[in-house]
Amino acid sequence: MPTCVLPALARVSARACYIQNLSAETFKIESRNGCTWLECKALAEIPWLVHGFGTRKGAALGPKAAGQDSASVAAHAADAQKLRPFFKALGAGEFPVATLRQTHSAIVYCASPGAGSAPVQYQLAGNPNPDSSHPPRTRLGDALITDRAGLLLGIRVADCVPVFLVDRERRAVAAVHAGWRGALSRIVEKAAGEMWRMFNSRPENLLAAIGPSIRKCCYEVGQDVVDAFSGAFPGGEKFFHKVAATPEEMRMALRYQTLFTLQAPPGHKAEDSLAKVHLDLVAVVRYQLENAGVPAHQIYVADYCTACRTDLFYSYRKEGALAGRMMAVIGMKGPA
Repeated sequence: MPTCVLPALARVSARACYIQNLSAETFKIESRNGCTWLECKALAEIPWLVHGFGTRKGAALGPKAAGQDSASVAAHAADAQKLRPFFKALGAGEFPVATLRQTHSAIVYCASPGAGSAPVQYQLAGNPNPDSSHPPRTRLGDALITDRAGLLLGIRVADCVPVFLVDRERRAVAAVHAGWRGALSRIVEKAAGEMWRMFNSRPENLLAAIGPSIRKCCYEVGQDVVDAFSGAFPGGEKFFHKVAATPEEMRMALRYQTLFTLQAPPGHKAEDSLAKVHLDLVAVVRYQLENAGVPAHQIYVADYCTACRTDLFYSYRKEGALAGRMMAVIGMKGPA
């Protein structure tokens, strides 16, 4: 099937958003077997690699998916079965799928193919022994790494940043789920570090693909998030952007005399009290990748905002409990 590229401004909001500057230079949209997903063009050129950032069109779990936030191994297995058409479209229909119960942490697991009732074997990064708990349990964490072929690493997202790391030299990959809490704990940087420690994957050899996520145009946060990042990262304030109140917001505030809302510190305009702060989470992820040693020109970003494009992606910020979860997966084929 030919590559399907959606028009840049199809069905987007009329508000001024980052998404109005779409570029198709580094990512492409693929459709096959009733499934639609994004591929990073640089990763698609690697013959032994399979990957896809799922969309809500056949490559996602609906809002009522049992295993979405469940600790049940059976629920996660059922979710994987629902997504088999997507995996088959990628050319990995028979691969077992490694997944975690995502908790916005900085916990990394190494996965490898298992056997029998445990098709995936998990090893907590830093622990030399595999986790062979009986009965099997769903591990808590937000990043998976492997250097073994015949396995898919899967993460669920609906606004958070999905990140793939690929070492072409050592043949190793990672899938990372980075919400603001995970990014604050440096989950992306840690995943790259664990690939170096466990697989000897040197950062300068890594390719990084950052999938669709909520962008700074839509990601309003509170002062607690600003303070947390400013304290954790040198110059952390550069990740934030102040968005002025719209004329309509100012008009409504003045009309209803919201005195406390309009209070501002001495020397500041009343408009400042209505201004919003937005987080550029992709900028945080890029910072961590470069800080880990990944060259800037080997970092590729999908130019999509999930909150702007709810026709194509789920967005928890926009849809709340109605949001499903897109599945992003990456894996390696065995020798031909």
